[in-house]
Amino acid sequence: MKYIFTLTFLTLVSIGQAQNIVDWDGKYLLQLSDFQSPNSKIGEGNFYSLNAASTIDFSFYMSNAEFILSKNFNDKVSNSFNRDGAYIIAPDSATAMQLLAFAQYDFDLKELYARKFRKRMFDEKKAFSDINYSRPIYESVQKEYASRHALAGSQTDIGIQEDKLKILHRDVLEEIKELYDFCKTCKPAKKTKKK
Repeated sequence: MKYIFTLTFLTLVSIGQAQNIVDWDGKYLLQLSDFQSPNSKIGEGNFYSLNAASTIDFSFYMSNAEFILSKNFNDKVSNSFNRDGAYIIAPDSATAMQLLAFAQYDFDLKELYARKFRKRMFDEKKAFSDINYSRPIYESVQKEYASRHALAGSQTDIGIQEDKLKILHRDVLEEIKELYDFCKTCKPAKKTKKK
């Protein structure tokens, strides 16, 4: 029996073409040109809004036996940004750049929570776990992300308070480094039993 499992985590995207998807790699920095939704408007009106359009997905296709024998699901969890769904609405270019900085923070924050999800999947997977073991992990990590995202949005006015955002962003990047073994292409070290 083959399983196909897809779990879309924190989705804020619309369906787009594959070439308009940016996978998080730690090098690429979002640019205003990445916000390709027709809703993007800079220099119009007197309010601002942001849809960062990034998502964390967990999906795989494998047999029950393969699932039982698998422990590392790092490559099955993706963090990506959808250019077609992303928009920035800002009254001027300075505000647009502040919103862009918050979008980058959010993309990096999602990578942190993708790594936390990968780590918990790795740590909590037992020899005969079925796929349902991932559901409470997913819900817990999603709740933690949503709370931190909302707090950052509130504390920084979605990036308008640049100094506060820089501090929060620096902290997220440090936490990502601490979870190095849980990047998408990494293989976590096996646990050794203590004597």
